[in-house]
Amino acid sequence: MEKLDETLTMLKELTDAKGIPGNEYEPREVMKKYIAPYADEIETDGLGSIIAKKAGDANGPKIMIAGHLDEVGFMITQIDKNGFLRFQTVGGWWSQVMLAQRVTIVTTKGDITGVIGSKPPHILSPEARKKPVEIKDMFIDIGASSREEALEWGVRPGDMAVPYFEFTVMNNEKHLLAKAWDNRIGCAIAIDVLKNLKDENHPNVVYGVATVQEEVGLRGAKTAGNKVQPDISIAVDVGIAGDTPGVSEKEAMGKMGDGPQIILYDASMVSHKGLRELVTKTADELGIPYQFDAIPGGGTDAGSIHLANEGAPSLAITIATRYIHTHAGILHRDDFENAVKLITEVIKRLDRKTVDKITFE
Repeated sequence: MEKLDETLTMLKELTDAKGIPGNEYEPREVMKKYIAPYADEIETDGLGSIIAKKAGDANGPKIMIAGHLDEVGFMITQIDKNGFLRFQTVGGWWSQVMLAQRVTIVTTKGDITGVIGSKPPHILSPEARKKPVEIKDMFIDIGASSREEALEWGVRPGDMAVPYFEFTVMNNEKHLLAKAWDNRIGCAIAIDVLKNLKDENHPNVVYGVATVQEEVGLRGAKTAGNKVQPDISIAVDVGIAGDTPGVSEKEAMGKMGDGPQIILYDASMVSHKGLRELVTKTADELGIPYQFDAIPGGGTDAGSIHLANEGAPSLAITIATRYIHTHAGILHRDDFENAVKLITEVIKRLDRKTVDKITFE
């Protein structure tokens, strides 16, 4: 692999880290390493979300920028007598992207390589071959010959299994390929926003937050939101890229490279009109590209944070990403950098008067 610059190195470390919901230790340590130099203090909530605080005006409003640490993956539930592992999906998976894919089982004795298998098509009836294999009929093969051998290697029910994929810069160097963009890219945005504000006298207190357990119901965002009690929150996550064959603009408007997506509506939240208008006005003034999208079938951490304490005006800003909830997604570096720039500039404008105007008008 070519030598990576500072940003790409951070993105590689974040995405290569293994962490499904409830098992976010690895990405949390990477997040802590990169955000600590720009924070006044770092706390965690009771579930393990990281809260990095940076005070500009200590009496100013509290602004929360949240990405989530967890990625979709699997939990081992059973080891059969022949050493094959049964598993539970953790987060949303589509069966057609799973078979024959490599996974890493994280055990107390170290990582073990496995592959997701099923009954071979050669012995299926013609009718059965036409149907997708159901997840309940899949298993993970780690090359063990018995339950005892798998146990000896350290495998236990409850261990996580994580998609295996190495961060890759594609031939178009702006296109970045990795697992876990959902949502290590949001974590990276939170890091770089605090980095941008390092020597800025911003009129508020900023919290760069990396939440846990988003993929199983926005759970860490609820606890972190209640701890921070923000006046304004922005969730940063991946969005749908509708620029691949067969997808119409009616189904998905987002295009990689056209700027961060301002989410108008999703299943977890109606975006706050006043905050949305401040964000788009700031982008227009500074010539930062952006695009709108609505995701009626999904949600972001903003869905929990906007209900924290007495409620907070909130917005989701996402990065158009291809092939989310699979082993490998693709996003555009410019979208990441423009999201960081836009959120940084919005934060500089969020003084008490502006936040009160957004909240009460």
